[in-house]
Amino acid sequence: MATIDRAEYAAELKNHRGYNCCQAVTAALADETDMPKDQLKMISTGFCVGMGAMEATCGALIGAGMIAGLKTEGSRTLIYTKQIVDEFKKNSGAIRCRDLKGIDTGEVLCPCDDCVRNAVRAYETVMAQYPG
Repeated sequence: MATIDRAEYAAELKNHRGYNCCQAVTAALADETDMPKDQLKMISTGFCVGMGAMEATCGALIGAGMIAGLKTEGSRTLIYTKQIVDEFKKNSGAIRCRDLKGIDTGEVLCPCDDCVRNAVRAYETVMAQYPG
């Protein structure tokens, strides 16, 4: 699936099929792993509204990191996830759900559907260099 198709598919899952941000990203990138989509959906359930209910990392970004870990089988995953984080932050304005949603400032930096798209795009951009 092409990057734009995956990004839009993830947004579709988030907006119209009952997936949370993390689930939408893991499902859209499921073909990058050997894990079934339904199992990815289950393990990513707890990361809606970011880690810790908006207190920490965006759930969409967590989903991209999860898939990177599965894709790399843990080899150099930290390097790839750091690059995914940097790419996501460049395009979204922050990485913490609370900041992205403007909870403290009233300024929404990136709506959820765009966070989902940006997480998929960041994953695709970074993992394009993965040799495996």
